[in-house]
Amino acid sequence: MAKSQLPDAVLVDKYISGDENALAILVNRHQSKIYGYIYSKVLDRDITEDIFQETFFKVIHTLKSRKYYNEEGKFLSWVLRIASNLIIDKFRSDKKMPLNRDTDDFSVFSRITDDSLNIERKLIKNQVEVDIKTIIEKLPHDQKEVIMMRYYLDMSFKEIADYTGVSVNTTLGRMRYAITNMRKVIEKNKIYLPS
Repeated sequence: MAKSQLPDAVLVDKYISGDENALAILVNRHQSKIYGYIYSKVLDRDITEDIFQETFFKVIHTLKSRKYYNEEGKFLSWVLRIASNLIIDKFRSDKKMPLNRDTDDFSVFSRITDDSLNIERKLIKNQVEVDIKTIIEKLPHDQKEVIMMRYYLDMSFKEIADYTGVSVNTTLGRMRYAITNMRKVIEKNKIYLPS
């Protein structure tokens, strides 16, 4: 079997054993998915390039140090989790960076076009979105990840399960917990979210 056809887990083992070419094959195999995943969250080519490179620095460091990698062949899911953590770190460190595809014509939480909004409704809509983003930031990482992938990236629960390396049932459970926790925060802080 040609090396380029070997399973991810075998290539990871080869890389850990000193075969540098094995990592190149893994990167070539998955780079479009990883790059696309990062870009779909940050919507900026330069930032995507930075996070993509930083993701593979972490991958290399982790594999070279032979620690924290026990993914039973789920290399892509593991790399996507690293990328996701770096994206979230970027959001935290740069509050100006948009969390989604919000523009003057499109908003994640509203399908109403801006032409039909008066100034007061537009201000309320913007405040609601800020409140929702703040609430999402307070969720545990795994719940926040599911919410972001489901609502910001419009991914199916199956796709989220594949990306995060857990079962669909676990993904659905995380979503239920996330919604329950968001409701608790909304009620506790008496946040008004108009329908």
